[in-house]
Formats: sequence, C-alpha cells, structure tokens
Amino acid sequence: MSSLDVLYERLKRSKEGGGEARIKRQHDAGKLTARERIDMLLDRGSFTEIDTFVVHECPHFGMDKRKIPGDGVVAGWGTIDGRLVYIFAQDFTVFGGSLSEANARKICKIMDLALKNGAPIIGLNDSGGARIQEGVSSLAGYAEIFYRNTIASGVIPQISAIMGPCAGGAVYSPAITDFIIMVEKTSYMFVTGPDVIRVVTHEEVTKEELGGAETHSKVSGVAHLTASSDAECLLKIKKLLSFLPSNNLEDPPFVENEDDPERIETELNNVVPEESNVPYDMKDIIHLVVDEGEFFEIHENFAKNIVVGFARIAGFVVGIVANQPKYLAGVLDINASVKGARFVRFCDAFNIPLVVFEDVPGFLPGTSQEYGGIIKHGAKLLFAFAEATVPKITVVTRKAYGGAYCVMASKHLRTDVNLAYPTGEIAVMGPEGAVNILYKKELANAGEKEAELRKNLVDEYRKKFSNPYIAAEKGYIDMVIEPAETRKWISRALKQLRNKRDRLPPKKHGNIPL
Repeated sequence: MSSLDVLYERLKRSKEGGGEARIKRQHDAGKLTARERIDMLLDRGSFTEIDTFVVHECPHFGMDKRKIPGDGVVAGWGTIDGRLVYIFAQDFTVFGGSLSEANARKICKIMDLALKNGAPIIGLNDSGGARIQEGVSSLAGYAEIFYRNTIASGVIPQISAIMGPCAGGAVYSPAITDFIIMVEKTSYMFVTGPDVIRVVTHEEVTKEELGGAETHSKVSGVAHLTASSDAECLLKIKKLLSFLPSNNLEDPPFVENEDDPERIETELNNVVPEESNVPYDMKDIIHLVVDEGEFFEIHENFAKNIVVGFARIAGFVVGIVANQPKYLAGVLDINASVKGARFVRFCDAFNIPLVVFEDVPGFLPGTSQEYGGIIKHGAKLLFAFAEATVPKITVVTRKAYGGAYCVMASKHLRTDVNLAYPTGEIAVMGPEGAVNILYKKELANAGEKEAELRKNLVDEYRKKFSNPYIAAEKGYIDMVIEPAETRKWISRALKQLRNKRDRLPPKKHGNIPL
C-alpha cells in the first residue's frame, strides 16, 4: 500500500465516525451527524478540518484496542456568508461524543485560533459528558475549555448549539458562551440527571422535564433560542451571526436596504392607548420602526415582561430592549432584570447600539421578589445600562415610574438621545398611588365625596406631573415626538452617533452585583 493509499484509508476511516450502525441510530433519533451539521451550517466547500487523525491515549478498560481517528469531535474553520468562523462538533457516534483529553486539546486549539484571529467560535454540542475511562484527565480537558471560554468572553462571539445530551461539567462551557440554542425533543442540559435526583431528593422527573429545550427556554432562561430540528437550529445560528461583528474591535455588519430611514408610520399614532391601564403589544411598535419589520428576538419565551433582540434601523444593527405592557404590565422583576442586563452587556461588548422602548410601571412588589433579591438583580440592569458606552437611544412610550425610570437608560445614565411620546408619564409613581399618599387625610375626611375628590386629584396630578413635558423642560427628555416619526428620529440619532467615543475610568473591571 502506497503512502497516498494510507492517507486515503485514514481519511476514510475518520469520516466513517462510529460506523454505519451508529450513524443510522443517530438519524433514527432525528439528529444529523457532526459532519452533516458542519456541512449544512458552513458555506459549501469552505470547511477546513484539522486534527483529523487525533486519537486518545487511554490504555485502561480495553480502550487501547478502540481508537477511532478524530476521537469524537470534528474541528476546523470555514465561512458563513463569506465570513470566517471556527467550529467544533461533537460526534455522538464515536464514544457517545464523550470528552477525552485528546479531543479537549482539539477544541482548545480551535478556540485559541478563533481568539488569535478575531472570529466567532461555534460549538455544536452532542456528548455523553466526560469520558469516564480517563478519569481526571477528561475533567482537566473541560477546565481548559472553560478557561478559554472565559478569556474569549467579550472578545469574540461564542455560540453554543445543544443538539443532544449535555450534562454534568459539560454544561458550564455553553453557560459561559454568549448564546445557547437548544433543539426541541432531542437535546437536554442539566448538572445532575434524573437518576441522581431520584436517589438524593426522591423527586421523579424526566430528562425533558428537567433539562429539555422547553424547560430552559421558558423556566430557567438558560437557553436563548430553541429550534424544532437540527436544520432549523443551524439556520438560526446563521441568522444570529448576521447581526454580530466578528470581534470586539469591529462594528456589526451594515446592510443597505430599500426601507426609507425617514419613513413616517402613521399607524404608530394609534398603538399606545390614551388610558394608562390598557395593555398593548410593544412588538407592534418595534416591527413598525425597524428595517422591513424584521426583529430577531432573543429569550422570547423567558421573562416576557421585557423584550430583547436584534434588528436593523437605517441599515445599522441595533440591540432592542423594551418593556412589554402586554405581559405583567411591563413591570421589572428578577428574571426580566437579569435577562435585560445580560443582553445589554453583550451589545456593549460588541459595539451594538442600544434602542430602548420604555413603558414600565416600576419593579414587581411582593415577598417572593424581595426574598429572591430583586434589589440585587434589578441593580444588574441598572449597572449594565450605566456601564454601556455604545450609542444609547430611549423612547418613552407611556409609563416611566420611579426607580424603573432611572434604570431603563434614562438621561442620567449617559444615554445619548431620550425621546418621549405625548402619552409619556414620567413621575415618581402613578397618579393613583401618588394621590393616595399626598392626600391621605383629605380622602379620609371626604366621606361620600371621596370618589369624586379622588378622581379630581388624580386628573390634577396627571396634568401637573404625569406627563413628558416636565422632564422635557428639565432637559431629561430631548424631544417629545409624534409617534409616527419614531423611525426618523432613531435613524437620525444613529447616524449622528456612529462615531461616538466614550470611555470608562481605568480599572481592571467593575463589580456588577452578581
């Protein structure tokens, strides 16, 4: 056999993975193989694989007789829409995709290259966890990966797709990355599985209930996006990357389109009800303002009282943060604060301007919130907005009450352009609550006329204080605008802020209230 024949044979063996039977089992489970996923995600013919012939070095438990080239992970680089990305995909057909010392080195090598060359790193996770036969060596491999995730954070975008099992120590690498996408019904994440839980706590729970895509997208907030299949998951990765720069020294991709930046949208004049207690859908405003109505929402099913996601306005990528009056009146609670803070900090790290649509009655009251640490968690959102140096634009559509007004990118947090609709209500609290405090004695002594007096006092308070003009007179609001002109105002603001330069005081890092 010639040297070329040896090469061809080794390449063939590597591409076979765990063999036909295991590949069939993967397909029968509704999952693509590692190589199929890479081929579907990357531009055709762009994938360059390295470490194809790596094998493990474990001599125990008969492993020395079971060596498969690649050792359970496919790694390399390629392009998505012509842009360089680095990628690794765990191969469940080879030793269940378990992490060995050898394939951990492969992953670390790819992560190091991504960091050096300023390109996103994508991990396609489908693994049974640490390779037990290797003991502490596999754990050391995980720790090496965790370290690189941490160092790369805020420097290059990191995306984790959970396309199969991801349990134990394996979950912490995705947890450090910027975005987690889970495939419904075929993926799960948890620190300890149902069997251990059954023994320790006597709880009965399935893998899907404990750590499936629905659980982590709706209850825990661990997953930012979900997909119904491997193919949809890979499409969402492509879409997400279209909004992101390759690294923290670049601007996000500018895309020209036919949508007039100064488009007047008269429908916006009728979205926000005049009555402050009537709900409406903030997404109706977002879709009418952004380019071609396209909004890529993140964390859609978690903490629905706040909306975050990416869009373009006048071709510029923006990160949108918006209170959602349709859900819990748009109030800020623990989950909403954490969700918003994480998104704001990502946008700030990667030079993505922030556009805020504000309609917030305050923080959610109650013992569960106070015991859960709403003070600390609410401060995270405050910290994130205050720390952010990217262009910041806020539009108050209706309520902006109390501390929540301050938190939601108010002028006092160095927000560049602050606008308000005529329906804006900027005050310490709502008129009803304020009247109850300010006129407690008068109301108590009003007798049968209490209802009439209360109504008159509420109307008076609303006229004097609960409107946008007091804040505008003080310069806290730059302009009260006609809602139909929202897109025009934001577009002009983004253009004038495109060369914004702002700096934080020299320091190692801040101490965000974790």
